[in-house]
Amino acid sequence: MKKDRRHSSETILSVWVQPRASRNEISGFQGDYLRVRVSAPPSEGKANHLLREMLAEALGISISGVEILSGHNSRRKRIRVYDVPPCNLEELGKIQRQKK
Repeated sequence: MKKDRRHSSETILSVWVQPRASRNEISGFQGDYLRVRVSAPPSEGKANHLLREMLAEALGISISGVEILSGHNSRRKRIRVYDVPPCNLEELGKIQRQKK
């Protein structure tokens, strides 16, 4: 049975992706963008898939809860995440504060 997402909580993230990086990491916020480095190449959606996996793991949700809304062929992406516990979103905020 498919989950009805109309009644779930959702958050939109602006993400800047660096494909073919030397390592996979969420680097924190730079301005309004969450900066993510992925080792996968941008071809055949490999970088997008790895990005979804990394965000899902970092936020403690399944990969199906991470949806790329726009920017499939761009470094700048808008990502919708579903049902993220508020404490997990706060962890992303801590990454931002540590980088300043």
